[in-house]
Order: sequence, then C-alpha cells, then structure tokens
Amino acid sequence: MNDAFVPDKRQVRRSFERAASTYDRAAVLQREVCTRALERLDLVKLDPAAILDAGCGTGFAARALRERYPRATLVGLDIAPAMLHASRSRIPGWKKWLGASRQVFVCGDNDRLPIRPECVDMLWSNLAFQWASDLSVVFAECQRVLRPGGLLMFTTFGPDTLKELRTASAGDGKVHVNRFIDMHDVGDMMIGAGFADPVMDMEYLTLTYADVRTLMQELKAIGAHNVASGRSRGLTGKRALQDIEQRYEKFRRDERLPATFEVIYGHAWKPLPRTGPGGRPVIDIKAR
Repeated sequence: MNDAFVPDKRQVRRSFERAASTYDRAAVLQREVCTRALERLDLVKLDPAAILDAGCGTGFAARALRERYPRATLVGLDIAPAMLHASRSRIPGWKKWLGASRQVFVCGDNDRLPIRPECVDMLWSNLAFQWASDLSVVFAECQRVLRPGGLLMFTTFGPDTLKELRTASAGDGKVHVNRFIDMHDVGDMMIGAGFADPVMDMEYLTLTYADVRTLMQELKAIGAHNVASGRSRGLTGKRALQDIEQRYEKFRRDERLPATFEVIYGHAWKPLPRTGPGGRPVIDIKAR
C-alpha cells in the first residue's frame, strides 16, 4: 500500500476515542455486518475456552459471543480506551459485582497484540482490520496468539468501499478516502501467515443518503473518516466541499445518494502440529 494511504495510528485512536459516545447511533452498517458474520458461526464446531474480540468497539458483538459461548472467557481489545469503557458498560451490573461476567478488557493495537502466545481459541474481529498499518503483520499476530486448532474469523472492507466518495473527491492530489485491500490479497496474506483452509467471500452493501454532508457526518460519528497518513491536515474548504457535492450528484438515484461498501468475510484455522506414525512432531527441513 502507498505510504500516503497507511493509517495514522494516532489519528485512528483519536477518531475512535471521540466517536465512542456517538458510535452506537450511527453504526447501522457495522451492526448489520456483525450480525451476518455471527450467523456464520452456526456452521463452525468450536467450544472455545478463550475468545479475543480484536477491535471490540462498544461491545455489540461481545453480547452475542457471550450468549453463544457462555463458558468462554472473552477478552475485548480496542485501540481507544473510551470504546472499552462503552463496551464494559454493556455488562449487567450484577455480573460485575459478582465477578461473573467472564470478560476482561485490554487497550491495544491489532498490529501488536498485547496477548501472550497460544492463549486464545478464537480470534474474532468485525470491521477493524482495515485500520492496520500492515495487514500481513496483523495476521502474523493472530497466528501467534491462537492455540493450534484455533479459529480466526473476521470482516473487513474491500477496495470498492466508498467508491462514489472517492471518485467525487479525486482531482486535487490529496487523499480524501482511506484505501482498502482486495479480497484475494487478503487471502494470500492469511496463507502467508500460516493459516490453513482459508475461506473468503464478499458482498456489496449500499446505504443511501439525502446529501454528501450527512454521509460525512455519519462517518465521523463512527470514527471512520479519513485517517490516511497522506490526508490533508487542514479542514476541507467551503469551495472544495461544494465541488465534492457537485461531482457526487451524478450518482444520485431516486432522490438519494448511494454509498457502496464492499464487505469481506474471512475465516481460517491455525493448523494442528503435524505428527509422524510414532506420534512425534514432523519438522520440515528446506535446503537453502
């Protein structure tokens, strides 16, 4: 990825810190994608003792994961402390007092998980991996913290996400919209990190808006506005914003402006150790 499009992690943290109080009101798409991803767990046979929710946000997925796996310890991890506070507030008070929530919270970055090796059975992440500085590093971290036989299940955004806004804001040489990685490249990174049997698929979801400013306000409300390193550090001028609005109008259909989101779903397993006929581990030796 071009360095100009690499997310600025300090800005990512600030954006989600500020958005913690407005996130739940605006995160319609995020909840829908999460619900669809959770349904895919119906096809998975797994009884995890420990689950890592990487990029837990305000805790929407955590409740469903707790209900599905009541005996599991759930670790909620997020880069923004305010998001962790919001997630913790979802836990019923009586469970907190009795210490029965079986949930802990950790502030950290998916690029460098503050989790010891091979201690979780499932790593779940909903729409958080797109903020990675290097997604291949994130997959290597996932591989490190999962136990052998553990499951990685995640969603992220593909390159057609916000394509209308990207087209409307192009032309001034500045980065206005974050860039996202192609599904096939995501799959290759998983294999490169050592995951087995990766399954990838994609779908397009489209939200519609009355005007561009409402779309931009919603992106800001969920902390998902432009955080690319090459973004303009100043405010978008009135004339520039008017130009974006004018160019976006060519996409208007039935009195509404569309915003396309390419949603990628992926899951894979950390392989079990290979053993020979006598039960001894198999070690591959390759000539240099």
